[in-house]
Amino acid sequence: MEQVLLSLMFILLICLCLFFWLKLENIRLKFSRQGIIGPLPSLITGNIPEIKQIMSVVPNSDPANKDPKDISPFYCSLNLFPYFKQWTKQYGGTFMFTLGRQHFLYVTDLKLVKEISIFKSWDLGKPAYLQKDRGPLLGKGLISTNGAVWSHQRKTIGPQLYVEKVKDTVNIIVESACTLIKSWDNVVKAEDGVAELIVDEYVRNFTSEIISKMMFGNNFFEGMKLFPKLKTLIDIMSTPTFLSGVPFSRFLPTKKNKVAWGLEKEIYAIIMDIVKKHKATTSENMLQTLMEGSMNGELGPSTADQFIVDNWKAVYLGAFEVNAVVAIWGLMLLASHPEWQARVRSEVQEVCGDKPPDANMLGKMKVLRMVIQEILRLYPGVAFVSRQALQDLKLGDTCVPKGVNIWIWMLALHRDPELWGPDADKFNPERFANGVSGACKSPQAYIPFGVGTRVCPGQNLAITELKVLFAMVVSKFSLDISPNYHHSPRYGLLVEPEHGVNLLVKNI
Repeated sequence: MEQVLLSLMFILLICLCLFFWLKLENIRLKFSRQGIIGPLPSLITGNIPEIKQIMSVVPNSDPANKDPKDISPFYCSLNLFPYFKQWTKQYGGTFMFTLGRQHFLYVTDLKLVKEISIFKSWDLGKPAYLQKDRGPLLGKGLISTNGAVWSHQRKTIGPQLYVEKVKDTVNIIVESACTLIKSWDNVVKAEDGVAELIVDEYVRNFTSEIISKMMFGNNFFEGMKLFPKLKTLIDIMSTPTFLSGVPFSRFLPTKKNKVAWGLEKEIYAIIMDIVKKHKATTSENMLQTLMEGSMNGELGPSTADQFIVDNWKAVYLGAFEVNAVVAIWGLMLLASHPEWQARVRSEVQEVCGDKPPDANMLGKMKVLRMVIQEILRLYPGVAFVSRQALQDLKLGDTCVPKGVNIWIWMLALHRDPELWGPDADKFNPERFANGVSGACKSPQAYIPFGVGTRVCPGQNLAITELKVLFAMVVSKFSLDISPNYHHSPRYGLLVEPEHGVNLLVKNI
């Protein structure tokens, strides 16, 4: 009997392998008939072994790696994703690859990017792996859902981040910037006028305070308790799942998974406690908006409570972590380019004088706008625009089978010399003097907030935060790169400084 069971299990395993192999070959055949090819995958792990092999030789083969203070964006992209660079040379700007059982279409062809950006059907949505592999962090919130559920979430959250709403929050952003500046000023004075600061935590406190005030109003201190737990959860989920190469690893009771599951429950409990207290008030804030959204509209499989929690995490992930990472890179770039730092300072003094910036003043700062656009070009925080074909669909002349994931490598588009000129890997805000249309050959080459119907709803808030922070910081301090700074971008969920950003901060 035991031998029969083993034989049946073996036959079942063979059948499963044959099924997955036929499915893979069918997808590869459909793409190859369109002239789209890619690296040959293995049956179980796809192209993961080749990725690991390419990554293993990069530190020894990259001459830029010899200089730890090389802050060129070229160094960033080359070291983070050398396999995409290699495959692009071999297969062109559009190719397919496989990670485990997930099939991907890599895209940097501008015609295809444009087709994705104008595609309106819900048949093109967010990948299923966002909910499956990063469920404890993303859940079924705005970032990871599709169809009617996503539409309801967008209609609930989006209006809170429109331009006019963001203008009303400038005072909140200024208050939070004042808190950061005061903390820096205390350290600088204690160090006789010049201090070395690792700015990361200061900036994260800045962005977390803003979104907490927007979410909870006067009770924002309640929300601040969540950030250490959320940041820990982000760090845990930051290792790309596909690197392990183990199918269904999210179900295994590993130490990492146990910690993630525990944090997910703790965050859920804290948010529900805040919601319970909030029900006794009449405050109008973003939490109230989420609570109202949970009582009507399409929720899908989520409960009303889960709707609130998952969308709270979605808002916080963008407004807290993504905004912070971009701001940290921005301070690094300003510190390493004193001529642009001086130009921003001069403009702020001319427009604002001794007053803190308001919405009207921010709109007049052209140099600051150019600097921020260039920061977002070089360090957008998010590395990829990700989509999935939820049905068989056609993007221009390209047929994409159901289930295939689409990745647009933002870093490649933003640094392509053919699109941006020979200085594409250099920090040069002057390129944006006449806007995006004057900076590059195609508007599809600049997508720091994504493309199409799924473009980031928080982009107005992000840009306003960056404007206020940079304007107020350079008005008060002179920034320089510390000799202790080691430029080492790391990719997890976002492209962030692996060792933090060390700056020398001096009172003006």
